[in-house]
Amino acid sequence: MRGLVFNNGILAGTIEKDGGGSFIFTYDAGYFNDKDLPPVSLTLLKTQLQHRSEKMFPFFYGLLSEGVNKDIQCSMFKIDEEDDFTRLLLTAQHDTIGAITVKPEDDEVFGLL
Repeated sequence: MRGLVFNNGILAGTIEKDGGGSFIFTYDAGYFNDKDLPPVSLTLLKTQLQHRSEKMFPFFYGLLSEGVNKDIQCSMFKIDEEDDFTRLLLTAQHDTIGAITVKPEDDEVFGLL
């Protein structure tokens, strides 16, 4: 699974979960090379093209709803409450806190959007 990450509507990179459960954020080459565009987060600096983590990056986790809103989203989209990555792909497309949005690379994969 893979998501497209946008900063103020500009493609900034991709986030994916690999087969081993690790998370990979990769800057789009054009975004990475444009010195006028900021990093998507102070924890995902543009000092390297790709960032890896064994857990979901805290920055992206911060885009997720909690409590009752999380319960509603999981029920509505039939998402396992522990599957934060799928929830990120399905719920961080609009009305996120800040300038970053995430959408599935392939809307047809989920058949829910």
